[in-house]
Amino acid sequence: MDRQFDVIVVGSGAAGSFAAMGLTEQGLDVLLLEAGRTITTDDFPINLSGPKEKGVQLWARIRASVTGQPLQSRVALYAQQQRHLFVKDSDHPYSTDKDAPFLWIRGKQLGGRLHTFGRVLMRWSDGDFKAANRDGFGENWPIAYADLASYYARVEETLGVRGCPEGVPSIPDGHYAGPSKLTAAERDFKQATEQHWPGRKATSWRYMPPNIKRVPVPILKAQETGKLTIRSEAIARRILTDPATGAATGVEFVDARSKQVETVRAGAVMVCASAIESVRLLLNSAGGKHPNGVGNNNDMLGRYFMDQMPSMIMGTVPGRTGWEADDTVPADPFYGVGGGVYIPRWENVLSQTNGDFLRGYGYQGTIGRLFSPEGNAAKFGIMGFGEMLPNADNRISLHRSRKDRWGIPIPHIRCKMGDNDVKVLRAQSKAIFEMAENAGLETEFVGNGLGLEEHGRGIFPDADWFSRMLVRMNFTKSMAMGAAIHESGGARMGSDPATSVLNGDNQVWDAPNLFVTDASSFTTGGTSGTTLTIMALSLRASARVARLLSARQA
Repeated sequence: MDRQFDVIVVGSGAAGSFAAMGLTEQGLDVLLLEAGRTITTDDFPINLSGPKEKGVQLWARIRASVTGQPLQSRVALYAQQQRHLFVKDSDHPYSTDKDAPFLWIRGKQLGGRLHTFGRVLMRWSDGDFKAANRDGFGENWPIAYADLASYYARVEETLGVRGCPEGVPSIPDGHYAGPSKLTAAERDFKQATEQHWPGRKATSWRYMPPNIKRVPVPILKAQETGKLTIRSEAIARRILTDPATGAATGVEFVDARSKQVETVRAGAVMVCASAIESVRLLLNSAGGKHPNGVGNNNDMLGRYFMDQMPSMIMGTVPGRTGWEADDTVPADPFYGVGGGVYIPRWENVLSQTNGDFLRGYGYQGTIGRLFSPEGNAAKFGIMGFGEMLPNADNRISLHRSRKDRWGIPIPHIRCKMGDNDVKVLRAQSKAIFEMAENAGLETEFVGNGLGLEEHGRGIFPDADWFSRMLVRMNFTKSMAMGAAIHESGGARMGSDPATSVLNGDNQVWDAPNLFVTDASSFTTGGTSGTTLTIMALSLRASARVARLLSARQA
């Protein structure tokens, strides 16, 4: 491409979409590179009754597995109508160590995984950003909650986030377009839990309603400025840098269809490709002042990769039948209805209250919302998310010999639980089982990557014996690291260039006009979802980019 842009943004998901909006609204000329295809209304067929069943769906998973998605089809609460919004695994290989399997769930299209995530958007607190002050482990983020509060609010207003203020320290209240709600069964659970454990809270999801326009809202807003150019099916291969200064000068990318290599120039680059892909891109950009990869002069790039430890519990709600639809917002003709119950972390938040382990866990799920035929017992399903401690040996690297179909080295992922992580995971499975029992719920199974524990009628009791056998055989693989889909780290922010890749403004220490704002920038992994924080960081960094370019022109 002959044209020079002010900024190139790589990736169009949670980070890239808000980077594009933030940059173009400040008058900057932006090129957005998306590795996947564009989307159309055909990707979201209308079903006026809304999709309902999200149970085992074994045969749908088998069909997906044998036709190129053996990994993607393991995603929790699989919804077969979204199958085309996940990648074909054979086209996007990666490797892991035998002792550390990792389930990498991905979407390659305009908007990325924004089309498949649960849309739960929780703020992080200083319990997350300043965790090292509390327990002495690792490092704090170079920023605090106050640095992101106004950007959190801007994201929430842009997306019309629904929620109810609760005053819970671990999930600060936000600016909501309206309330969210709990089902009757969720209200019963909330009352039983808070009466038995006054320190534990249950609240409704803080979530973004489905976007009927499908193209992410911030991208639509960026397009309204007339300052955004989108290039889909453009696979970023290298960040181009000045051999004398090390500054970023542009991006080299491959056309996904023709495999033709092209280059484009810009005054600054924002890398927003997702945690693993962004690290892979920076590592593959070695050369000149960056012999080991851009931002890797200290051997920190790729290190401290994390994900949250996942667990799951499912069962029935005695005394209730069928399912209760949430009428907070209109049902989406493709996604159906949303909403649920959220149980935020209650231990080791402002102080170290549990000496058995560092950090902690939280939960999100639904009670009485999962589809159940009229007359059948109402169902519940809750996932737990535990905080993984940063570990320098958990890292993203480039495979020494294997390349993908576009000639780019595939990523090698190592993400293995340590002793503290195992303690947290076991504690979170035990705690949610106890809460379910206390609330009078009937558990059918509870499990995680360490094992499966069946109760009552057992796992998916209404499925045929063959389906149940296969689910049992593959359960721990489906709940391996990566199943939380909250991966982070690898290009972490910090206060010391010797131990981090980025500074407190998401700038690469060794290339100040190169910014990384997706979850690879995270210093710690937290227990709440990463998406809202990714969006806020991207908006904040876009303001820094605008000031940087303005200062250069002055």
